[in-house]
Amino acid sequence: MPGLYLGGLIVAIVAMVLLDARYRLFFWRGPLRAAAVLVIGLLFFLGWDLVGVRSGVFFQGGGPFLIGADIAPQVPVEEVFFLTLLCYVTMNLIGMVDAIARRSRTAKESRR
Repeated sequence: MPGLYLGGLIVAIVAMVLLDARYRLFFWRGPLRAAAVLVIGLLFFLGWDLVGVRSGVFFQGGGPFLIGADIAPQVPVEEVFFLTLLCYVTMNLIGMVDAIARRSRTAKESRR
């Protein structure tokens, strides 16, 4: 079923957006900074992929779940969505750890 993997990635990205919006983890705390971090991370990992493909370390394994379009040799369209999800999950995780640390500091200060 072509597109199933892409669909799953899009659902996961939407879930990250909803978590971010609900708990103001990253984009909702600083949208310009978050966009810059996401774009820089995405470009870094796309470059990493291209170097890996060129050196023969990475290659595209075919499969019935890919849509069959590539953005570069051996780099499927789905890779952009996967890397976006990877960066967004990391950004939300950092935002969550920061929020927990801030809440902990606030609780400690209020007990004094």
